[in-house]
Amino acid sequence: MKNESASYLFLIASVCIASLSQILLKKGAMRRYASFLREYLNPWVIGGYLMLFGSVFLTILGLRRLDYLNAPIVESLGYVLVPVLSAVFFREKLTMRRLLGIGCIVAGVIVFYI
Repeated sequence: MKNESASYLFLIASVCIASLSQILLKKGAMRRYASFLREYLNPWVIGGYLMLFGSVFLTILGLRRLDYLNAPIVESLGYVLVPVLSAVFFREKLTMRRLLGIGCIVAGVIVFYI
């Protein structure tokens, strides 16, 4: 049980880091750059890809001791986090359509887990 809870924490941390990295990558994509090279070698993009790389290792650590049936449940947290983080950092609106989509994802996870 102790190893299992640590594995869930690794997976949750992985999803949170991957969601934050997507925010960094979008922040980097919203700017104009003088050259093609600077478009990919800027702090936002490099930081985003480093965070994604770290997220992969946390996912591996999390999946080592967990049943693979439980992994999609934790991974779907990213589909909820990214729109919320976009609303916070980019002032994107959480429209009714997006909220319904998030609700469908949550409902799907509940049905999947039952």
